[in-house]
Amino acid sequence: MTIPRLSIFAILISAGLAGGAAHAADAAAAKHPITHEDVWLMKRVGAPLPSPDGKWAVFSVTDPAYDSKEQWSDLWIKSLTDDTPARRLTFSKSGESGAVWSPDGKQLVFVAKRDGDDSAQLYRIDVAAGGEAQRLTTLTLGARQPKYSPDGKQLLFVSDIYPGNASEADVKQSAKERKDRKYTARAYETFPPRFFDKWLDDKKVRLFVMDAEVGAKPRDLLSGSKLAALPGFGGGQGDEGQSLDAIWSQDGKAVVFSASTNRDEAARASGYTQIFSVAAAGGEPQQLTQDKHSYHGLKFSADGKTLFTLTEAEEEGKVYDVSRLASFAWPLSNPTPKVLTATLDRSISRFVLPAGGNRIVFSYEHAGLEQLHSINYAGGDLRDEASLPTGSIGSLAAGGKAMVGVWESSINPPEVYAFGNGAPKRLTSFNTERAAGIDWQAPEHFWFKAKDGRMIHNMIVKPANFDPAKKYPLFAVIHGGAANMWRDQFVIRWNYHLLAQPGYVVLLTDYKGSTGYGEEFARAIQGDPLKGPGDEVNEAVDEAVRKYNYVDGSKLAAGGASYGGHLANWLQATTTRYKAFVSHAGEMDLVMQWGSSDSIHGREVNSGGPVWGDKAVWREQSPVMQAGNHDKGTGFTTPILISVGELDYRVPANNALMNYATQHRLNVPAKLLVFPDENHWILKGDNSRYFYSEVHGWLAKYLK
Repeated sequence: MTIPRLSIFAILISAGLAGGAAHAADAAAAKHPITHEDVWLMKRVGAPLPSPDGKWAVFSVTDPAYDSKEQWSDLWIKSLTDDTPARRLTFSKSGESGAVWSPDGKQLVFVAKRDGDDSAQLYRIDVAAGGEAQRLTTLTLGARQPKYSPDGKQLLFVSDIYPGNASEADVKQSAKERKDRKYTARAYETFPPRFFDKWLDDKKVRLFVMDAEVGAKPRDLLSGSKLAALPGFGGGQGDEGQSLDAIWSQDGKAVVFSASTNRDEAARASGYTQIFSVAAAGGEPQQLTQDKHSYHGLKFSADGKTLFTLTEAEEEGKVYDVSRLASFAWPLSNPTPKVLTATLDRSISRFVLPAGGNRIVFSYEHAGLEQLHSINYAGGDLRDEASLPTGSIGSLAAGGKAMVGVWESSINPPEVYAFGNGAPKRLTSFNTERAAGIDWQAPEHFWFKAKDGRMIHNMIVKPANFDPAKKYPLFAVIHGGAANMWRDQFVIRWNYHLLAQPGYVVLLTDYKGSTGYGEEFARAIQGDPLKGPGDEVNEAVDEAVRKYNYVDGSKLAAGGASYGGHLANWLQATTTRYKAFVSHAGEMDLVMQWGSSDSIHGREVNSGGPVWGDKAVWREQSPVMQAGNHDKGTGFTTPILISVGELDYRVPANNALMNYATQHRLNVPAKLLVFPDENHWILKGDNSRYFYSEVHGWLAKYLK
C-alpha cells in the first residue's frame, strides 16, 4: 500500500522528523479532545532571524497566560550548526521585538519598553560576551525598526515627532504640553481619524540615524525636508502611517526607503508608496520611482548592484492587486522595475536572498497552503524550493546561506524550522508535547465547480473521536478579508478544531474574493460584495452534504468574523437553510459601514461608486435592507449570536447594535455579546474562553 506524501510528512512532523515513534505511540493512547487551554497556552513562536554568518538564529517566544500580568515574552537563541536546544537570551516580562544582528554577529539590537521607559526604546545585548542589555535611545516618543549599517558603526531606526518640532527638546516640550492640557477633545483635519482600535494623533513619522553606541545622539534624516512637509507623507495605507520600510545602501552612504505622499487622499483615492533615497548625512530625499505602484520589502543583493522589492500595481478602480517580485539595477537610473514574477498569478508574501547564489526564495498562498519557491535573479527557472506538501510558512529570513522560518499546520502549532537543504528541519519543540496529546486530524481538502464555473477550494475539519459511520452537524465558518484565504495553520481566534470539538464538522470555503487563486478570482467580488460569495458558501455546504455521508444536512450552521461576519449577516437575511448563525464584527449596513469605518475608498470601488450615486449595490446587498425577507419567510428568521468589541473601529459597534435591533424588531431569537476592552479581535484570554463557550452553547442549543 502506498502512503500519500501528505501523510508521510504529517507523520514525520508529529514525530519530530527524527524518530520518536515509541513516544508518539504512548502519546496516542492518552489523546484528548482539544480544550481552550490547549489553544491559548500554546507557546507563540516569533519569526526567527539568522545571524549574518548563518550560525545562529534569534527569535521571540511568548509564554501566554490567562492573566496578562503572568505572561512572559523573551528572546531565545538557537545554534544552526548543531542540535543543542534553544536557550533563553533575555528575561523580561515586557518582551522584545524588532531584533537585528550586528554585521559581525556579536551583538543584537532590539526594541523593548523596560522599567523607567515611557516609550519603547532600542536596547543592545552582547551575544558573544553576555551581560545585561544596554539602553541605546531615550527618545520621548520611542524608537522602532532598527537596522545596522553595513559596517556596524551606525543604526537606522524609525521614530516620531510632533508638527513643528526640529529637535528632541521640541518633542519633549510638545509632549509635556499635550499631557498638561485641561481638555480632552481631539481635533482632526485629516482622514481617517481612527484606525482599527485607536484614535490617531498628530505625530509625524521620521527616519533617524545614530552611532551604534550608548549615549550617541540620534539625527533626524528628514528634518526640514520638503518631502516630510507634504500633507500626504507617511507610511503605507495599510496601517496608521507611522512605519517606514527603510534599509541601508550597501556602501552605507544612503538610506533607501518607501513612503506614501498621498495619504491625505485616502478618502477618495488609492494610496501608493514610492521609493526614495536620502544621504546618511541628511538632506532632501530623492524620489526614485514616479508611478502608481506601491513598493515594500526592500532588499539589496550582496554586491549592492540590485535592489529587490515587492510591488503592487495599485490599479485605480480595482479592489485587489497581486503582489509581485521586482528589481531595479542600482544605482537606480531607470524608474521602471523589472517584474520577475509577471507570469505567476499569485501574491508573493515574503522573500529572501540567501548568500552564495543568484536565487530568490519566496512564498505565496495557494489553496490553503503557504509554500516555498525560488526564481533566479533574472526572473527565470521557477522551482519548488522545499518539500512542504501541507501547512503554512509563517515567516522566512536568510543569514549567510542559512534560511530559517516558522512552519505550522492546524495540528502542528508554530515551531522554528531550517530550510534549504532537502527536507525542512525542526529546530524547536516548544509545542510538540502538548500537540501530541490532542486528538485531532489534518484538514481534508476538496474542490467543486461553482455555478459560475469557478473552481472553489474547501477544507473539512473533523472533531475528536471522529466516527465516519455517525452523522455530524456542519458548521460553515467563513473567513474575513475578503482578500484572505483559509490556511492549514494553527489559529487562536477561530481555531478550527476547537470549534469542531463538541461534535461538529467544520467547513472552510475560499469563496470568490479570496486570495491564493489569482488576481481575477480575488477581484470577482467587485460589484458583488456579498451575494456572490454567499451563494458560493451555500454551494459549498451543498457539496459537503452530498460528498460526505457523515454530514447531517438537516443540521447546518454558519458564522464568521469581519467580512465573514458580513457574509453571516447576509446569509441570515437571504436564506432559511441554517439552524443558527454566529456573527462577530459583522457589517449590517453597507452605507453605515462606509461612513463609520476607517477605510472608505475601497468600499466605493467595490460597490461601483459613492453611496449617493445610482449604484443599486448599496441597497440590494446591504443585509439590513433585506428585512422584508422576514415577511416572505425567506430570511431573517434564523437565531443569531452577535458579538463585537467596543474598540473596533474597522467594523464599528454600531453594526452589531443595528443587527441586534433588527432581530428584536423582527422577533428573531438573538443574543448580543459586547466586549468593552476588545477591538476587531478578541485578544484577552478569559474573553476568548468566554467567547468560545458562548459559540458552543449557541450551536448546541439549535443543532443538538
